[in-house]
Parts: sequence; structure tokens; C-alpha cells
Amino acid sequence: MKHIDKIQEALEQNNGVITASQVTAANIPRHYLKKMLDMKLLVRIDRGIYSKPEIWEDEMYVLQYKYSRGVFSHETALYIHGLTDRTPHKYVMTFPYGYHVKSLKQENVTIRKSVQDLYELGLTTGISPCGNPIRLYDVERTLCDIVKGNNTCDIQIVNQAMKQYAKMPGKNITKLFDYAAKVRVKPKILNYMEVLL
Repeated sequence: MKHIDKIQEALEQNNGVITASQVTAANIPRHYLKKMLDMKLLVRIDRGIYSKPEIWEDEMYVLQYKYSRGVFSHETALYIHGLTDRTPHKYVMTFPYGYHVKSLKQENVTIRKSVQDLYELGLTTGISPCGNPIRLYDVERTLCDIVKGNNTCDIQIVNQAMKQYAKMPGKNITKLFDYAAKVRVKPKILNYMEVLL
């Protein structure tokens, strides 16, 4: 029972979610996950991801686990940063060019691609609505992404996000302009900030 206790302890520390790789890293044989499934102490969310039966499934955490190169971005990152009150219907994730996984097309995800030079720009860790760690872009990178061409983002969401950012106590305008130059949206960002600041 010692291994089951260890798994339950890990579940408590991880908001009721555990992965098979975490179990292996803790030197616990994986067949204890099967035992716990049989005992109804765990439910299988997806391949290699388990949770307590009473826990709400954290879709963002599961997507992050399955597609580890994905970074939550655009409207999804705005939502996590509190710059929009619109809950995303579809999650937006950015992947480096050349990353292909067929099963990703069946997920509730809008896929964005990034050149390698910009893929890690502004990469940070945030917390999903269910309290689990996820990878996403910081506020400044997210603002640059949503104003970048193709009209992929609703103008009302962009305007609301820019207004919220202008009021933020921890905003970093220097970083925003630096990112805007790298992402090639500096004129657009300057226009917004001239009006709002």
C-alpha cells in the first residue's frame, strides 16, 4: 500500500492529477496506476494522464501534456492573463514550424505556427483555470500576436486587451516595444499605446 499512498500524496500536490511519467520518476511501478483504476481511486483522462474521480478534467493541462511543444497563445493566453472575459470556445496553441501530429487536428485547438527564432520569445508558465501549470506566452508577446495581421482576432477583444494592459500596474512598455519590433508589429502597437497612455 506504500506506493498507493505515495501516488495519493502526489495527487494532492498536483490538484488531483498525475501522469504516468511522474509515477515513473518517483520510482513507483506503473502497475499501481492499474490497481488504483481497478479500485476506483483513479480515472484515466487520456493516455498517460490520470485523476481522482471527483476532479474536473483540466482540458488545457491534458493538451499541454499530450502536445508538449504547444504553447497557449492569442485569445487563450489573453484569457489566462485576465485581459479578456471571453472564455475561449477553442484553445489557441502555437507550435514551431515543422511540428506535425495528426491527432492534433481532432482536438479543440486552433493551431498557429511560429518560426524558431520567435517560438520561445516571451515563453512563460501560467496557471490553468483548474490550477495546473501550463506553458503560455507572456502578456507583451500575446498582445503582439493578436495585432499581427490576418484579422484572426476579433477587434473588440484586441481593443479590450489593450485597454486592460494600459491600466495594468506591472506592464512593461519597453519589453512590449522590443517584442513588437521582433514580431514586426511595432507601428500597430505604437498606435494603440499612443492613444491609451
